[in-house]
Amino acid sequence: MAGAVTASAGRRRPAAIPPSAGRLLRTAALALGAAVAVPLAVLFSVWAAPQTEVWEHLAATVLPGLVRNTLVLLAGVGAGTLLLGGGLAWLTARCDFPGRRWLDVGLMLPLALPAYVLAFVVQGTLDAAGPLQSALRAHFGPAAPGFEVRGTGWVVAILTLAFYPYVYLLARQAFLALGRGTLEAARLLGLGPWGTFFRVALPAARPAIVAGLSLALMETLADFGAVSVLGYDTFTTAIYKAWFGLFNLPAAAQLASLLLLFVALALFGERRLRGRARFHETARGAPPPRLRLTGARGWAAAAAAFAVVAAGFVVPTAQLVHWAWATASAELDARYLSLLWRTLLLGGSAALVTVAGALVVSLARRQFADAPTRAAVGLAALGYALPGSVLAVGVMMCFAAVDNGLNALWQMAGGQRLGPVLGGSIAALLLAYLVRFLAVAAGPTGSALERLRPSTVEAARSLGARGADLLRRVYFPLLRPGLLTAALLVLIEVMKEMPATLLLRPFGWDTLAVRVFEFTSEGDWRRAALPAVTLVLAGLPPVAWLARRTTAHADGD
Repeated sequence: MAGAVTASAGRRRPAAIPPSAGRLLRTAALALGAAVAVPLAVLFSVWAAPQTEVWEHLAATVLPGLVRNTLVLLAGVGAGTLLLGGGLAWLTARCDFPGRRWLDVGLMLPLALPAYVLAFVVQGTLDAAGPLQSALRAHFGPAAPGFEVRGTGWVVAILTLAFYPYVYLLARQAFLALGRGTLEAARLLGLGPWGTFFRVALPAARPAIVAGLSLALMETLADFGAVSVLGYDTFTTAIYKAWFGLFNLPAAAQLASLLLLFVALALFGERRLRGRARFHETARGAPPPRLRLTGARGWAAAAAAFAVVAAGFVVPTAQLVHWAWATASAELDARYLSLLWRTLLLGGSAALVTVAGALVVSLARRQFADAPTRAAVGLAALGYALPGSVLAVGVMMCFAAVDNGLNALWQMAGGQRLGPVLGGSIAALLLAYLVRFLAVAAGPTGSALERLRPSTVEAARSLGARGADLLRRVYFPLLRPGLLTAALLVLIEVMKEMPATLLLRPFGWDTLAVRVFEFTSEGDWRRAALPAVTLVLAGLPPVAWLARRTTAHADGD
């Protein structure tokens, strides 16, 4: 994304800004880069005083299992999302079968269902007390087969269903962009459908597929809710237990820094797999014809795609609605409305702060080419790759150090200890949200800035528009669609975000996601349904927006 914006900025000269505004913009960009760099530096600084006793205990008990579980999870979810997302992308992009138009959009719907919601619905539906096993016992008696929704296979399957859309979306766009000439040349050389796929389409789409796979793996590393629901220990659950179980923030920080090593390895692997390959859209004029699947083959393709949609969205959402309807009279009260209000307030505040930060980053990227500013912009965009639990620990340690300094100064002045001032505050949460979702907001914001022609700004200035008047009458009307899109995306991401909110929220500032965690920790699936349905409904608008954008491209229809 950054490369595309930079290249475009090189082709279109950005409008000049006054020197004083330029200095302010550069300072703000450097501050945003520091907002990512400082918590990471604090995380790694804790190794100067390792928690020897804690680490001896962890190494003898859980650490080998954490490493093994994390590696197995990455391998399983990586293979699953690659096969499911890549295969479905080729099927819907290059084949025609019954219901394909609906399934184009339907296969994106699991993006609206948070992984931890899917996990607790599967657990509540299929466990021993759930409706499926209860029906089996009612029909077959005590001899009915039983099973537990636990173990690696279940976790891999659930996270694959939750994260395959990342691969599906990017791979589908890449397959749709293949030109008619490319595919016809492959056929003239004697390649059949499978040969064309493996020897032409797959290598051409490799950068997009690898990018989608890296997003899925990042989400897997960052996941806390789903693995905690299913009792599968990973670094994210260990960080939570070290912080709130052992009350040892330095140990949590050291675990978080180890998780960052996995993130760094995933990013390095993505760069190596992608190599120097770049995907260029080659479609010109009429797109290549689709392979028409008729008869049994067509219905089999439709059934396979619909089974994925049903398992990843339709059935879990129907079960959620059923539970929510059954408990709505008891749960839809002042407490629920308070949770909804706090969730929206946090999301709205984070959206305002994050969109402002994204605007700063996008402007700085266009205006300045010096190394410090480029480094700061690159650091600011790195935040989305950081798991929420890692950010929470880094932010808390930074704010704890500031609180200790403030308390020391206050006590030197003769006052009594103030206690926590910034730690466990709304400011800590907003900083974590800003760092985590700045890259999410930077995409639509940067795209909107690219559509702002320097000639338009210069014409407005020639007509006397200056300062606030220029912003009000030129910049904001032209940037409004991109800024609103960025704000909506950040709002939804913050509403669904669990680890950072759970670890950093002030006392009494529960949100819908935290409420889901509390109920699922107690195995009370039904009471978790109402806040979960609210989160799913909130996630549908950005998915609909994304579906409209991706299906608007010419695809042969």
